[in-house]
Amino acid sequence: MPPTEAGSGPGPATRLAGDPANAPDPCAVDTLELLLSDDIRRFFPGGAPFAEPPPPPPRDTGDTGDTSGQRARDPHVDPPGDPGRTHPAPDSAHSADSAGTAPAGDLLDGVAAWGALPTPVGAFRLVPVRIERDLALISHWMNDPAVAAFWNLAGPEAVTAAHLRTRVHGDGRCVPCLGVLDSVPMSYFEIYRADLDPLARHYPARPHDTGLHVLIGGVTHRGRGVGTALLRAVSELVLDRRPRCSRVVAEPDIRNTPSVSAFLSGGFRFCSECDLPGKRAALMIRDRALRHVL
Repeated sequence: MPPTEAGSGPGPATRLAGDPANAPDPCAVDTLELLLSDDIRRFFPGGAPFAEPPPPPPRDTGDTGDTSGQRARDPHVDPPGDPGRTHPAPDSAHSADSAGTAPAGDLLDGVAAWGALPTPVGAFRLVPVRIERDLALISHWMNDPAVAAFWNLAGPEAVTAAHLRTRVHGDGRCVPCLGVLDSVPMSYFEIYRADLDPLARHYPARPHDTGLHVLIGGVTHRGRGVGTALLRAVSELVLDRRPRCSRVVAEPDIRNTPSVSAFLSGGFRFCSECDLPGKRAALMIRDRALRHVL
């Protein structure tokens, strides 16, 4: 079972929603200025690697303009990088076909093609991890002491790389993603099939239950309702893009009060406590049937 969310505490600690007593209304518009910080920019010397490109010019077909069979570059499947840098094609388990649908056998219905969703804090999307592009940034986040306390992946980049490889090159039950807010990579998510995960031994799982692990990667993006907004956005993406999924589940450490509070504010309900390897967890569930109520 993957590690859990970052811990709780004041100041630089990684929090999903900050101090619940000071958390803003998650429906209020936050006034974050989401420019690339020096901390993030140093990982991408060529500039913002996830900025939306301009639309491609129309292709001259020489006839009536029928473009059937053409495929425009999809920034959600092929996020741009440094101008002179090449990126390998996404793994087949994580990419969409030319119609924008999930390939046959995809256990998570094409996360790479889920697209962006507007939130109170900006446009948000999930970009599946590419180890050669994203390792330095994710390892940097994992070495934040507050994150390390819950994810247990502090140390050299090789530690994080080993963790990512098991997911990027796994059987498709888990897709690790960067959370990109207004073109800024600022969080890490693992979208996984909870019904096919060891977690299913600890609660009455249903077919296609989809789980979330999350950490917020930068101090400027912690607190202020950002975590709550992102948890709601990602669970909305899951329910919109996975019609067979009736529930989104999460299992933050029960000690992580701000994390639990963020899930509650993000439309999840507390179901139960359960003992998992290395922690006692709060089982949080967002039900499709209640998505417009909570």
